[in-house]
Amino acid sequence: MTRNIFSLLAGGLFGAGLLVSGMVDTNKVQGWLDIFGAWDPTLAFVLGGANTPASVAPAVAQLNAEALSALAYTQVIRKGAPAIYGHYLSTVSMKSGAPMAGTPEISLMNYMIGQMARFYGVPWRTSNLLGGAKTFDAQAGYESAMTMNAVLHAGANYIWHSAGWNEAGMHCSVAKFVVDAEMCAMGYRMAEGPRWDDFDEGLAAVRDVGPGGHYLGHPHTLENFERAFFMPKMFDNNSIEQWQAEGSVEITARALGHAKKLLADYEEPALDPGIDEALRDFIARREREIPAVDELNTEY
Repeated sequence: MTRNIFSLLAGGLFGAGLLVSGMVDTNKVQGWLDIFGAWDPTLAFVLGGANTPASVAPAVAQLNAEALSALAYTQVIRKGAPAIYGHYLSTVSMKSGAPMAGTPEISLMNYMIGQMARFYGVPWRTSNLLGGAKTFDAQAGYESAMTMNAVLHAGANYIWHSAGWNEAGMHCSVAKFVVDAEMCAMGYRMAEGPRWDDFDEGLAAVRDVGPGGHYLGHPHTLENFERAFFMPKMFDNNSIEQWQAEGSVEITARALGHAKKLLADYEEPALDPGIDEALRDFIARREREIPAVDELNTEY
């Protein structure tokens, strides 16, 4: 009896979450599934001000209820099943209705949701280097860095959507993808925190060098220079004179060149022929079994 009551409550809460999020709208769901056609990505977003209240705290309250309903439902179906508490956050422009990324409200939501995940004692999934820019420009960089710093400081456990996303997920920039990959490496290094294993040697270097000296030739520097500071490959930190002498290549061109080299040097991993054949047979069978979008039932 108790199990049935909890099942009813969890199902009702889950259904309410589906209703609020728009997942009962057939056209919207079909648009979401039509990835290679007229894709509608809005179901992937939590659009603050569109399908949540236009305020941070009540929006997080609704998001929390929706996520908890799904977690509760999984436990009713299979008690003890591993689950992740997660959200995909976006705010909406009150001028145009367009989804926005990299806003301070998204960062605040991430901080609050991170606290809630720790309160419930469940791992937390969120998104990372997203932007609303149409090209890989300064706006894309600022928006992405804003969100990445927030999710790192908020203590996210599992981070998706971390490379190449522009126009709020409507397209992927190849140049941004490779730079974002390096940004993720920088974020990972920041999340590691300070290293303390060479602390005593570093202080000894201060005594050795003394006032007016430099550390470039000191044994501690020579031993640690490769790991002392993150040295990005996509960013140019040379003088403007050296940059000009090397062709004045800006980051977009540099990133595209690197991406093309990665593709040219790619070697397909070896796959057992039997496994490859089985996978291809499975794909072919599912393509026959799954109806095309225009054949889906749109009435019921």
